[in-house]
Amino acid sequence: MRENKMYQVSTLQALALGYSRAVVTAEDLLSKGDTGLGTFEGVDGEMIVMDGCCYRADQDGRVSVVAPETGIPFAAVARLYGEQRFALEGMCDIESVRSELTERIEGRFGLNSMHVVRIDGEFEMVDARSESPYRSHHVTLKEILGKNQKAFLFENIRGSLVGVYFPDYMDGINMPGWHLHFLSEDRTKGGHVFDVSVRTGTARVDKISRMELELPKEAAFDTYALKQDLRDEIKSVE
Repeated sequence: MRENKMYQVSTLQALALGYSRAVVTAEDLLSKGDTGLGTFEGVDGEMIVMDGCCYRADQDGRVSVVAPETGIPFAAVARLYGEQRFALEGMCDIESVRSELTERIEGRFGLNSMHVVRIDGEFEMVDARSESPYRSHHVTLKEILGKNQKAFLFENIRGSLVGVYFPDYMDGINMPGWHLHFLSEDRTKGGHVFDVSVRTGTARVDKISRMELELPKEAAFDTYALKQDLRDEIKSVE
């Protein structure tokens, strides 16, 4: 098995509490991994990292490639090698997809490790969202999404789900379980995935047992009370 690591920018807990200032640039991020997800400074859209390129899905689900100097407050990326590969068919909703992915990694003794996944295929439906920027601090992610989030539905579309898995004990660092974003095959549509129906697809998954965590360096980061229990709030925006 190839040596791999998860590179994460800041923590989900900090983002949920409103820390959305740039910590690294897109160029920095892509030097650490070629597959993953996150968001941009000011929560300016949903990030999809695929094939070593960083894409932004805007408030209307339209996708563009971001400039190398674009600021990133939160993200998680790794190298995708596809050590574990399997077919998916007739997955009627996102819980079916998550359950199948969990069963597959459990069969390889991976529930307490991190994972990166990519699923290429044909989708009957992708229920997704993104948001426009809200440049303020100490405004929670839930509040921002309540003001600026838009949902959209893609039907009968080819593309890819890109995601990460974090075990339960890493709650607060990232979202426990599977977190998935979508990018269409023509790279024009995408977003954070609420629900999905997979007609046929191929999954590639890598187990990861090392992590590099890049925390914000500015003093403002220490003004956030990261001991708060935000599990319910994070689950509500997921």
